[in-house]
Amino acid sequence: MATVLRIAAFSDGNSGGNPAGVWIGDVLPEASRMQAIAAEVGFSETAFAAPEGDAWRVRYFSPAMEVPFCGHATIALGAALAHRYGDRSFELHLNHAVISVSGHSHGNTIAAALQSPPTRSARLEPTLRDELLDLFGYAASDLDANIPPAKIHGGADHAVLALTSREALARMQYDFARGRGLMEQAGLVTIALVTAENPRRFHVRNAFAAGGVVEDPATGAAAAAFAGYLRDIGWPHGGAIDIVQGEDMGARSLIRAEIGAAKGSSIRVSGTARFMDA
Repeated sequence: MATVLRIAAFSDGNSGGNPAGVWIGDVLPEASRMQAIAAEVGFSETAFAAPEGDAWRVRYFSPAMEVPFCGHATIALGAALAHRYGDRSFELHLNHAVISVSGHSHGNTIAAALQSPPTRSARLEPTLRDELLDLFGYAASDLDANIPPAKIHGGADHAVLALTSREALARMQYDFARGRGLMEQAGLVTIALVTAENPRRFHVRNAFAAGGVVEDPATGAAAAAFAGYLRDIGWPHGGAIDIVQGEDMGARSLIRAEIGAAKGSSIRVSGTARFMDA
C-alpha cells in the first residue's frame, strides 16, 4: 500500500492550515479499505488518487463517510502531485465531476489552485434555517440581512448562515450528535458560518459533524460554494474574495476564491500547502 502523506492545505505560510491525508497509488483500493485508511489517519478528509489515462481518478473519505468533493484535500493533492511530478496542472476525475488542480513550489510551501465543479444556490427553507439557528444558539437578529441563509453547492451541498459580527462567529458551539443528525437529514456536508469584514474579506467557521469532525479549519469546497452564492446574489465581490478560517481553533488558514462573471461557472480556489511530515 502507498504511504499516506500528511499535508496542511490553505496554510498561513509555514503554519496553520487544514491537515489532509493524501494517498497516491497505481490503483485505488476498495471503498471499504479507503474508508478504513481515512478513519485511521483521522483528518477531516483523505484524498485517494490513481492514474486514469492522462488524468487522475480521485475519491475523498472523511473518518465517517465518502464525500463527493473536498477542497482542502484537493489542494493537498495538488501539492503532492506537483512535488512528485513537477509544477503543472493535473486533471482530476471525481465521482460526479471533472476538475483540475495545479501546484507550484515556493520554498518550503507549494502554492496550489483548483477549479471547482459548477456552483448553484437556493434560499434555505425557513424551518431548516430556524433549526440551524437553534443548533448554534443564535437568534434571527444575529443574521446579516445582506447575505440571506442559503443552501449552496460547489461540488457538495452546504448551508450558510451569515452573521452580523466577528464576536458572534467566535461564539460558535453546538451539540455534535444533534448537529450530525440534522446535517444527515438535510443532506449537508458542512454548515458554514460567515461574517464580512468588508465586501472582499470574510471570516468563516465550518461545522463538519456529518463527516465525524466538529469543525474544519479550512474548507475549500464550501469556499467555492459560498463564492458562487455571492455571485448569485449580486454581492460586490470585485472578482475575488479572501477567507480567513481556523483562527478560533488556533490553526489560521487563508483561502482565496476567484469569481468569474458567468452564473454557475467554476470558482478558482487557491492557497498554499505545507508538508507536515518534513
